[in-house]
Amino acid sequence: MSLIKSQLIQNITEANPHLFVRDVERIVNTIFNEITNSLAEGKRVELRGFGAFSVQHRKSRVGRNPRTGAAVEVEEKFIPRFKTGKELRVKLNSKNNASQPKQNEE
Repeated sequence: MSLIKSQLIQNITEANPHLFVRDVERIVNTIFNEITNSLAEGKRVELRGFGAFSVQHRKSRVGRNPRTGAAVEVEEKFIPRFKTGKELRVKLNSKNNASQPKQNEE
């Protein structure tokens, strides 16, 4: 199961009944916009205990079309990266974690 932005807003609103939904939505959007804008400027964004977002530059290169094997020019690009923080890693790997992540059944 995944958490989408509207569910995040709903969860925060339920945990903070003194806040209006529109205010929580504005706060969440502001946080996401600040992270996005900082990454677009090439800056690193660190949320202590959660993790750090950064941008990795990939140079242009010659790749291969997997179907035909023909050489293809791959343009340079910037890739967002996320590195988990220590507290998040500890929580995910805790042996006593009662709510284990569910595996997708296919």
